[in-house]
Amino acid sequence: MADETECRFEGVLNLPRDQAFSLVVDRPVLWWVSPFDVPDTGELDAEIEPFAGGSCYETDGQGHRRIWGTVLSIESPLYVRLAWQVSLDGREIADPAAASRVMINFRGAGESTRLEIVHNEFLRHGEHGSEYLNFMCRPDGWPRIVENLQKAARGAGSR
Repeated sequence: MADETECRFEGVLNLPRDQAFSLVVDRPVLWWVSPFDVPDTGELDAEIEPFAGGSCYETDGQGHRRIWGTVLSIESPLYVRLAWQVSLDGREIADPAAASRVMINFRGAGESTRLEIVHNEFLRHGEHGSEYLNFMCRPDGWPRIVENLQKAARGAGSR
């Protein structure tokens, strides 16, 4: 952690930058981990609508759609900035203005891509903001998502 108001994580994806960006934005089903407190129904799809104002959502096997974010800004293949619309207790936050922020940058590193993730503005989550920050920094938070992205990139690179 850089300080007590954000969590930062990096990882290398063994894909060129444009393919790494596409993996994150166009194929989140390959790396997504549901943060919602809902029963596991098996199948889970995840989508990111790749434009400012686009929804980030998951759809379970029963057709229930849950929004987990809103695209605030996006510039392929450089970055995507999101409102993180999930509460600490695993519920949807309807208003993007009441949600923390996630910035994902894609930096070219030869034939690979260095992924930089900054999750901040946890104060938007209210009195539990600090607790939420700590939760996202734990192994089941962003480290798990980065690991899933790296696994998905290895699979995509071997095709």
